[in-house]
Amino acid sequence: MNKIFRYIIIGMVIGVLLVSVFSGGLAAGYLIKENVPADLLSLATAPTPMPETTEATPDELTTLFTPFWEAWQIVHDDYVDQPVDDLKLMQGAISGMLDSLGDEHTSYMDPHVYTQATSSMEGSYDGIGAWVDSTGDYLAIVSPMPGSPAEEVGLKPGDLVIAIDGEDMTGIDGDLVIRKVLGEAGTTVELTIRRKGESEPLKFNVTRAHITIPSVEGELLEGNIGYVRIFTFGTNTTPELRATLEDLLDEGAEGFIVDFRNNGGGLLVTAIQVASEFIPGGEVVLYEQYGDGTRDTHKASRGGLATDLPLILLMNEGSASASEVVAGAIQDLGRGQLVGVTSFGKGSVQNWIPLNNDQGAVRVTIAKWLTPDERTIHGVGLKPNVVIEITDEDIEAERDPQRDKAVELMLELLGAE
Repeated sequence: MNKIFRYIIIGMVIGVLLVSVFSGGLAAGYLIKENVPADLLSLATAPTPMPETTEATPDELTTLFTPFWEAWQIVHDDYVDQPVDDLKLMQGAISGMLDSLGDEHTSYMDPHVYTQATSSMEGSYDGIGAWVDSTGDYLAIVSPMPGSPAEEVGLKPGDLVIAIDGEDMTGIDGDLVIRKVLGEAGTTVELTIRRKGESEPLKFNVTRAHITIPSVEGELLEGNIGYVRIFTFGTNTTPELRATLEDLLDEGAEGFIVDFRNNGGGLLVTAIQVASEFIPGGEVVLYEQYGDGTRDTHKASRGGLATDLPLILLMNEGSASASEVVAGAIQDLGRGQLVGVTSFGKGSVQNWIPLNNDQGAVRVTIAKWLTPDERTIHGVGLKPNVVIEITDEDIEAERDPQRDKAVELMLELLGAE
């Protein structure tokens, strides 16, 4: 299977490593610190009526948490398996509180998940090296990374992880399964795999390694077309993109195809920087709409390397969040056509707020974003200008009709100039 096609196989979640960053359509946000009030969980005593307002006084908060502390004490007094793990109880309480908001992108990250998630933004992590999808009944391998331990042992796209180190993964949350796959470089994990066409499960012993995540790749195609694949929006993406564009321009690129397929997003600031390479400075990239009705306007910076060259973007149902920020701006501003299928539809912005004393972090949705034409894509996605699907037959034959169409359209654009 050729190198480019490895990254095309459809998947909704980008990587074993990305854990909470990209699962379910991922976060385009910032990393900021904020202290949590130490007296928020004061021990309650008086059984007075609970307040219905979020603007609670200290006395009302004391009353509000009476049932919590009653339940806490019951567990410690009556639960059959003692002693209980207070740390897990605390983390579970935070998770339950955030889950009750009903927002799939607001959640608690325990210290391990937070460390892995933030390290992934830096472009590396410890694990087996595979793009995965955690949204199904079992964790699915979308594609092993080139040269990774996953590829070396023979894991294939479509493999389902049904057990880890002999433990059945049936009914286990996908993010928890990912955590079991992750681990220190040099350690070994046994994966039991269900593979299409095999009558019996297969077992693979995979030695974890330090994985460097690809951020940007590029090559010059026929007709002086620069092809740029952007895998994620991390801290290294912008300098890697600029270097790639400079190289392709030196080689004679006259137009660009930018591939966002299966790119689940990343940092909002990086999305704006990436957009600025293709959109003239001063143009609106997106609006951030807050709950109180206020909004921030984000505009492209000046100095982009490809702001006046023909442009086509490739996208699919795995293109989410920051990918959609850039694609929506390019579509609304008429800078280029979108080719592929409708994107994921993740149009909200999260802050990651580390908790004190290395107790993990809270990921909270703080705003929704709008395209320059004030379109919202949350839950609906971006519809491409040219709809091209990839069938199972295309995958089997290693064909890429989406990229082929983009090349065809770009050759027409260059020939018309």
